[in-house]
Amino acid sequence: MASALMNVTEGGIHACVVGADRVVVNGDTANKIGTYQLAIAAKHHGVPFFVALDTTGIDVNTPTGAGIPIEERAAQELRAIAGVQVAPEAINVWNPAFDVTPGSLIAGIITELGVAYPDPATGEYDMAKFLADARQANGASEPPAKKQKK
Repeated sequence: MASALMNVTEGGIHACVVGADRVVVNGDTANKIGTYQLAIAAKHHGVPFFVALDTTGIDVNTPTGAGIPIEERAAQELRAIAGVQVAPEAINVWNPAFDVTPGSLIAGIITELGVAYPDPATGEYDMAKFLADARQANGASEPPAKKQKK
């Protein structure tokens, strides 16, 4: 449905904004499964794709999305529906809870301190620089460390 709406030429979607759980230095973003496919659809249809999060979700210690551990959900969630087995126990299942959207698909990263954009010359994000510059410009101090999920 989202892809079809992005394809509407009159009165369609002008931008797509999603939340995020984590953004790393190069702008790669971890969010609920399906976010990456929305970013691909938006890029295909020329719809700017934005990510919104609080700056406590910016991870300046992880350079790329390859360093983000992806939680895997139980395989049985896909093998059974409402307790009814719909697939054999022996089949291999990959059931990630999150996916990682490459920063190259993201038009801007919206925070309470401003919007980060990729460098026009390189097309890449530097979220550590954005965060330092935005805090200085806004007179903001370092926030308390974000509690990591167990």
